[in-house]
Amino acid sequence: MTRRFANRREAGQALAVRLVTCDLPPPVVVLALPRGGVPIGALVARALGAPLDLLLVRKIGAPWQPELAVAALVDGDPPDLVDDEQIQAALGIDPAYVRRQAAQELREIERRRGVYLRGRAPVPVEGATVVVVDDGIATGTTVRAALKALRRRHPARLVLATPVAPRDTLQQLRAEVDEIVCLATPSPFDAIGQHYDDFHQVGDDEVLAALDACGPTQGAGDKPA
Repeated sequence: MTRRFANRREAGQALAVRLVTCDLPPPVVVLALPRGGVPIGALVARALGAPLDLLLVRKIGAPWQPELAVAALVDGDPPDLVDDEQIQAALGIDPAYVRRQAAQELREIERRRGVYLRGRAPVPVEGATVVVVDDGIATGTTVRAALKALRRRHPARLVLATPVAPRDTLQQLRAEVDEIVCLATPSPFDAIGQHYDDFHQVGDDEVLAALDACGPTQGAGDKPA
């Protein structure tokens, strides 16, 4: 299935419409991957009447092709480094390179936590239906890392939602989630931005505006009694 989106707003509105029909069991928490997933996650959260929080993950790219993920670092205590061992072996990536990049990405995660969340406590996800939102998925390495980390936090149901992704990547991710909602699975699949007319780089100000539009998150997703 092919579909092209004008921008993240159009994609987010369409994704929200689809998710509203899914009859997701409450309480629902929406977690968006910064930065590109946040404007879409905000539209989804507002449509579902759910709190919006962030899932801070940083992709580690190949030295000569930064967009090609070879590992991902997920925020947590401690942070979780998830390697794509198959890609690393195929490309001959030195594990020492991955560890050096992970240290740099950890600093960026800490910066984003301070800038975006501004001291707000994370929304509890234990026992909740958690909807993970991104603006698109390519190889799935970053999202897979996020989902693996989330499972350890014991959500009742884990849903992956994205406007566009390749069919084979979604198939590989099905074991990590209870449900996948994807609007378009084009083939052949190029870079995510090729499926948007406007795929500008989302800045910090846009992330903050999307979070503010959803209101404060602290206490909004409390675990049900």
